[in-house]
Amino acid sequence: MSVAKNETVSLQLYNNEFKSCLLNYTLLDEQRRFTALPAEALEKCEEEPDRHPVVILYEEQPAGFFVLHGKEGVKTYSENQNAMLLRAYSINLPYQGKGIASESIKLLKQFAKEHFPLVNEIILAVNHSNIMAQNVYKKGGFIDQGKRAMGREGEMFIYHLQLEEF
Repeated sequence: MSVAKNETVSLQLYNNEFKSCLLNYTLLDEQRRFTALPAEALEKCEEEPDRHPVVILYEEQPAGFFVLHGKEGVKTYSENQNAMLLRAYSINLPYQGKGIASESIKLLKQFAKEHFPLVNEIILAVNHSNIMAQNVYKKGGFIDQGKRAMGREGEMFIYHLQLEEF
C-alpha cells in the first residue's frame, strides 16, 4: 500500500489493523470541543462511502487521524466539485508536542494526489478560537480566503489548500 511519508511521520488509508489503537484514543476536553474522536468518525465513514479515514503514523505507530470527505462534505463550504473536506483531524494526546501535526499536514498534498488524483483542493473549517490548529494548517500551506461558516462552537474560518502545483 502506498503511503506518503518522511522519516518518522506517514499517512496511510485506514484499515482494520489500526482499529484497536484508534478506539483507545485520548484528547483533552478543550480539543474535543473542536473535533470528533476517531471511533465516532469511523462510524460515519462506514455509513457514508464518500468519507475516507486516514491514519497518521509516527514511527509506524498510529498517532493521529483525520477524514477526507468528498463532494457531500465539501458542498457546504465550496462549489469546487474536485475538492475534499479535511475533517475530524487530531493527534492522540500521548503523541502531541512532537511536530507530528505539522509534518502530517505537509504530507497531505502528496497523499491526496496519490489516492485521489482528480482532487485539486483540500478544504477545512477551523474554529476561530482554535488558534493552535489554525497555526498548524497555515504552516502546512492552507490559506484563509476570507470565507466563514457557523459551526457548533461558533464561527469557523474556511481554509483552502491548492493541489495543482504539486
